[in-house]
Amino acid sequence: MVDKRRHLGVPTALPVLLLVLLVLVATACTGTADAPAKQTRTPSASGAPSASGTSSASGAPSASGAPSAVGAPSGTLARVCARPVAGPAKAPAGAVTVDPAVVGDLAEKTESSPPHTTFWLRPGTHTLEPEPYAQVVAKEGNRYLGAPGAVLDGRRTNQYAFGGTARNVTIRHLTVQRFVAPNNEGVVNHDMADGWVIEHTTIQDNSGAGLMAGARQELRGSCLRRNGQYGMNAYKTGDSLKGLVVEGNEVVGNNTDDWERRQPGCGCTGGIKFWAVDGADIRGNWVHDNRGAGLWADTNNNDFRIEGNTLEANDGAALIYETSYNAVIRDNTIRGNNLVEGRGYAEDGDDFPYGTVYVSESGGEPRVPARTDRIEIHGNVLENNWSGITLWENADRFCNSPANTSTGYCTLLVKDPARCAPPAIAAAPLRDDCRWKTQRVEIHGNRFVLDRSAVDCTTGCDRMAVVANSGTAPDWSPYKGERVSEAISRGQRNRWYDNVYVGPWTFVAHSPGRTVDLAAWRGTTYRQDAGSTFRARDGG
Repeated sequence: MVDKRRHLGVPTALPVLLLVLLVLVATACTGTADAPAKQTRTPSASGAPSASGTSSASGAPSASGAPSAVGAPSGTLARVCARPVAGPAKAPAGAVTVDPAVVGDLAEKTESSPPHTTFWLRPGTHTLEPEPYAQVVAKEGNRYLGAPGAVLDGRRTNQYAFGGTARNVTIRHLTVQRFVAPNNEGVVNHDMADGWVIEHTTIQDNSGAGLMAGARQELRGSCLRRNGQYGMNAYKTGDSLKGLVVEGNEVVGNNTDDWERRQPGCGCTGGIKFWAVDGADIRGNWVHDNRGAGLWADTNNNDFRIEGNTLEANDGAALIYETSYNAVIRDNTIRGNNLVEGRGYAEDGDDFPYGTVYVSESGGEPRVPARTDRIEIHGNVLENNWSGITLWENADRFCNSPANTSTGYCTLLVKDPARCAPPAIAAAPLRDDCRWKTQRVEIHGNRFVLDRSAVDCTTGCDRMAVVANSGTAPDWSPYKGERVSEAISRGQRNRWYDNVYVGPWTFVAHSPGRTVDLAAWRGTTYRQDAGSTFRARDGG
């Protein structure tokens, strides 16, 4: 979770050039880490399915404008790990057949074949040459199709499975496992090439991230399971990741290497991490039992639609949307999240209202082009999580401040961090534009259910919050005192309305320690939850 005093969010691993890799395959290694977070107390589930439930994939257009074609049907969980879709039992016409009995056959035939070749991997376990940087360097338009039972196994020796900068590569019906990518790097699409399509593929039991991402990448109907750091690390060198579709996948049991224990405060864990992604459709996925957060969008993401997903039993928050812009979060089922991390903070005596949906220094900004000009959270069911929705803004975190741990990054309104300095930052427009603001967040039409006995808590698990700290630093900050607390709670158009509450909910407003009763939450000071209903229990 995020440290609410200092915050977090730091790309600690900037792109790395590996000389040996350049010599061998002319590729570049890169990745991202991120925001500091507290250490997770206990391991997540092994990857077995947890409580069943439903999701409702909307069928909305993808980031590229194309309708969805692959994924979980509406009203079902994406149980793709247990029920993978089988690939073709015979080689398609014109395909190059790859023999699992020949070590390195896939890489060699890729190298010797022209672009736009289709490869069919026979049933069996395929391997690469037994050296760390041996990998398949794809060519533009290549298609890799696995027969039933086709596995590409890194044997805990090879770092990467598929790399190179070729565009529009397709991987279908293949299991990719036991590769050992370094921390913050990935196994499939290691070099973040654009236009890749990964469908009905299982990426499991790897170190690092199972998958990196390039622009216009589509991940559909696939299983990202038990990878050491992330299921997918959606980051691209140069922050040029525009357009991403993640649909109908199962993301389960990731961060098996428990990076918060190995590197305390790294903030580099969870099911899927997004960094500086512009335009993403995240729909119909089952994200569960990950150590850390389920989905985490951190630093200058924009134009997200997160809809029809089931997010459950993740150790940390179901969703963190941090220092980012413009999103629609709708029709998701969110249950049983944040029980490990939320309880751990409470046991440490930390009274901060850590929510299972955590909006941190993020909001709607009409000047940043997107399909919406706000963050709209609606039509979701949140059931028996550790707390509900927290809107947070760190008064000391802004572009060019020491508390901005997204090192070297500024807001999307001010590209150059050096501009956010005295005396100019004290006046318009920089006084506003140098901050990531939690503003224009609308929370409506949701159902919030809490049974304390199901969560096994007596206090601290029942909060909705809109809060900021008192600004203190640096000495030239124009945001000292209660200015940001007043703005987030009363002046930045953050609104709860027309929701349904079941159970013993409490409310925190203005500053983390200020719990208010329902009358004050709805009264003339904060004016929250107009039109909402409240009852002690279903049917009550």
